[in-house]
Amino acid sequence: MSIRFTAKARRGMVALTIAAGLAVGVAGCSGGGDDKKPQTSASASRTGGSDPSTQDGESDEPIAELKGSSGLLLQITSATRDAGGFVTVNGNLKNDGSKRITIPPAVRGDETEILRHGMSLGGATLVDAASKKRYYVLRDTDGRPLTTTGFSSLQPGESLAVFVQFPAPPTKTTEVTFQLPTFASAPIQISG
Repeated sequence: MSIRFTAKARRGMVALTIAAGLAVGVAGCSGGGDDKKPQTSASASRTGGSDPSTQDGESDEPIAELKGSSGLLLQITSATRDAGGFVTVNGNLKNDGSKRITIPPAVRGDETEILRHGMSLGGATLVDAASKKRYYVLRDTDGRPLTTTGFSSLQPGESLAVFVQFPAPPTKTTEVTFQLPTFASAPIQISG
């Protein structure tokens, strides 16, 4: 009786494995035949192979430019309010100088939870002056900041597409100030 039970259990596990494999395969198909590009994950990072290009609601023209130390330049290309209750700020971090620049560790901020997860833009904030509130970078359930991570330096002329996600201010708030340690602050408009 025990051999028969083991054989049935084995067949059940094989069937379950095949079903799971088919489900993953079907989920990976585009399904509708539309040619839309897949959306990038909010936790995409430079080390994860993500190379985001212009995203929805983002233009090639920056809506703000923040100058940093040693020739670093942060060009913000969009700040979009999403239905999920957050704001995604997209941009490009560029070495505008003539020498290789190591990104200052201060851009990570000083919160212990964020520091544990390596280099990021976790020190960024949005300031809503009208409501007298400051919004900090969102984190996932493991405490990782929802921002570009895994970068360390930029060569002369090199640019890195970056994003940062924040809790959304009230819908009546359309202008906030973007701040990142070691960079100048700049007002930005939230769309969406």
